[in-house]
Amino acid sequence: MAVDENEFFREATLRICGNLRIEEAMVELLRYLRKFMPADRLILERYDAGLGSMVRIVTATLENGEKANVLAPLSEQTKDFLMQKYRQGVPDPYYENSPTDNPAGRELLAFHEEEASAYMGIPLVTSNSEPGAVALFAERGQYDDSQLRLMSLLRAPFQVAMANALQYGEIVKLKDMLADDNMFLRREFSRIAGDSIVGSKFGLREVMHKVRHIAPIDTPVLLLGETGVGKDLIAATIHDSSARRDGPFIPVNCGAIAESLLDSELFGHEKGAFTGAVSQKRGRFERADKGTIFLDEVAELPPQAQVKLLRVLQNNKIERVGGTETIALDIRVIAATNRDLESMVASGTFRDDLWYRLSVFPIEIPPLRERRTDIPALVQHIMSLKAKELRLPELPTLAPGALERLQEYDWPGNVRELTNVVERGLILSHGKPIDFSYMDAKLHATVKTNSERKEKPNDLDAVISLHIQKILAQTGGRVHGSGGAAELLGINASTLRSRMTRLGIEYGKRSR
Repeated sequence: MAVDENEFFREATLRICGNLRIEEAMVELLRYLRKFMPADRLILERYDAGLGSMVRIVTATLENGEKANVLAPLSEQTKDFLMQKYRQGVPDPYYENSPTDNPAGRELLAFHEEEASAYMGIPLVTSNSEPGAVALFAERGQYDDSQLRLMSLLRAPFQVAMANALQYGEIVKLKDMLADDNMFLRREFSRIAGDSIVGSKFGLREVMHKVRHIAPIDTPVLLLGETGVGKDLIAATIHDSSARRDGPFIPVNCGAIAESLLDSELFGHEKGAFTGAVSQKRGRFERADKGTIFLDEVAELPPQAQVKLLRVLQNNKIERVGGTETIALDIRVIAATNRDLESMVASGTFRDDLWYRLSVFPIEIPPLRERRTDIPALVQHIMSLKAKELRLPELPTLAPGALERLQEYDWPGNVRELTNVVERGLILSHGKPIDFSYMDAKLHATVKTNSERKEKPNDLDAVISLHIQKILAQTGGRVHGSGGAAELLGINASTLRSRMTRLGIEYGKRSR
């Protein structure tokens, strides 16, 4: 079949260079190549002389493509074979219809974990003059000279694709350092602009007193409080108020990092330390040098990571994964959790020696329901920020009674939940005053409980009755069984029913 080479070059190049996601571009190319030759899998790779390994950049099949960043060492025989080919310049494209007949072919297939009846190689050169290649595999069938001729036309587009992929890799490599700088600049801007903690003069007055006391000292701080109370903001304030304010502030969500990646994320790794470690990487601790590291959700650290964190706190030194050099650090550690660490220590799920190290200066951040006086200021602050984010032409007003409605709610999600509620109100306002009427369903149970609380009964039976009714409301009226009112109150179910009968509290069918 005669092939128009100009047409082939144009269509193939459009597929190679027509998508910023190189893995998708290679899938489209592979599907196009199937019209002209056997083509089941395509791999773009480069040779790293420092590692003595081939580094796979992308792998594509007819179904999908993925960026790989996988490396594997080559034998001395294969390295010599490759270098000999490249000494005279970039080798010509070639194909092998009996790939297992020579050692290099067998090693290539083993490296790629491929079983192929034939493969075709298009040698390339990277921007820093290191060898690279495109490998095309056929599960069935063989290649001929006419097909090799067509693939040879695509060497230049493949060079462009590889250069773009490697440049993107450099961008990813620098991303962490840029994130550090960005975080620092944002903190500086907030400090210069006079940004402050909302509620510092009311509900958070005691917290801020402790913050001002501990900020100038490098003692570890443990922030305690429910999810959404703003532990990250308090941690940033401690950093901004300290002598380390000119250094980096590095937050780490300990519960969001896979255990297999934890060592690399926290302590970094050396080039070639494991499969996929194609370059040296600084860990979060190293990036926090001369600054502060914030370990959020520290209770989620697995036991092995707890041991390593303890060593860092004791010695102020780390070693990268795969490295032998000891790196001295000058860091301040702030940890945070919403869990009861003392109970975890008692149960053996959290190390007691690490607990003692972290809890030198604990700060308890109260939930929003215990500082309702802060809600008006918080609402105004959130409205101002979110109106800018949503690009509203003007800031909506609040309807009469709107703030009172919010102050009656107990806010289990704390400031984070309040932020979501206010943002929703801004979206639904359409320029009208915000009344938060959509909160009525949530508010009903809370308003009832609060109204009972305001009666302040002095009679002991009345207090017991109100408490039992509150627990029944939480269990949906269920008295016995797992999660029932009797279990929550810590008494026998029959005893609870007798007491409810005496107090006139209906249950079972009588409550319906």
